Amino acid sequence: MKVILLQDVKNQGKKDQIINVSDGYAANFLFPRKLAKPADAASLNEIKNKQAAADHRAAVERAEAQATAQKLEGIMLVIHSAGGSDNRLYGSITSKDIVEALAKDHGITIDKRKILSDEPIRTFGGYTREVKLHADVIGKIHLTVAEKK
Repeated sequence: MKVILLQDVKNQGKKDQIINVSDGYAANFLFPRKLAKPADAASLNEIKNKQAAADHRAAVERAEAQATAQKLEGIMLVIHSAGGSDNRLYGSITSKDIVEALAKDHGITIDKRKILSDEPIRTFGGYTREVKLHADVIGKIHLTVAEKK
């Protein structure tokens, strides 16, 4: 008997997967515990529609990420900070500071956790930071840290 799993079932399959099981296993174990439902035409169509919606959502998110990456390529972000001798800053410029400056100056909002940075910026100068906007879309932020006057 073909059934559609409503939850992950150990040694059988994952949620929304169509599997073939014996009639007794389905009737006595899966159906009473609401772990599966029969794979009829309506259920199969519902699964197909869910998958199509998820694919569309993923395509839209990827397109938005690519558009944001294109915007970031054309931007030169300038952050002003106080500093002392040896071109060193008082404090540092973190991902949070970069995100705030990007939102304030250019109206682009991204999550600070998406900025790939090993360590904070502690000196004046030009920098490039990568931003993981989507699983396979990485943008770059070009920024300059200048002295506050």
